[in-house]
Amino acid sequence: MDGVGSFGAGLAGAAFDPVPFIKQPTTILRVLSWVFSLVVFASIVNEGYVNLGSERLHCVFNKNGDACNYGVFCGVGGLLLCSFFFLVDVKFQQISSIKDRKKVVMLEVGVSGFWTFLWFVSFCFLTNQWSRTAPEDLPLNQGADAARASITFSFFSVLTWAGLTVRAVQKYLLGTDMTLFTTDHLDGVAPVTPYLPPTTTTGGAIEPSDNYQSPPFTEGLDVPVPTYQVPIY
Repeated sequence: MDGVGSFGAGLAGAAFDPVPFIKQPTTILRVLSWVFSLVVFASIVNEGYVNLGSERLHCVFNKNGDACNYGVFCGVGGLLLCSFFFLVDVKFQQISSIKDRKKVVMLEVGVSGFWTFLWFVSFCFLTNQWSRTAPEDLPLNQGADAARASITFSFFSVLTWAGLTVRAVQKYLLGTDMTLFTTDHLDGVAPVTPYLPPTTTTGGAIEPSDNYQSPPFTEGLDVPVPTYQVPIY
């Protein structure tokens, strides 16, 4: 991970280079997580329900509708979150405030860790319900491939989201190279150069020139007033 700048990114305003961005591990894990979420979602929606001689559709996971709903929820949520954080990764270097960068990284740590847990629950839940599914509930083994795909890619999603969590934690621990920033940058405010008086050269030595001028209308304020004398006639 690049240690230059703040939280793994360079100084704000630098040009965006798509080639290194695509090659970095976080982007690869993000794309894989997006694909795995899509597979789980599509498998359950397209083939996760069977018709057992009636108009009512039953979930292939032991006729438990909650199992299918939970898998769809994780899949849709994973798609949206991966898309959101992919855009955040693209725009992250344009964030000039250190505090805002820290908030974004903390949000990524929390969301990635939480979604890793949800995918782990999905894997365990779907596996448990699939093991309890009777063969007669799936005539001609209908929906079996979709169920196995959902379980398999739920497990893969646990790995990719765990990798995203580790990367986010590393980015947070990396922090900021404070030698590259002033205190004003911490609030996203451009630094102000302090005023320095002009200097003059006297005999080879540089001395600050004192251009102080007395305020107007003060000339003669300290001059003693002459005493008035009575004329003698």
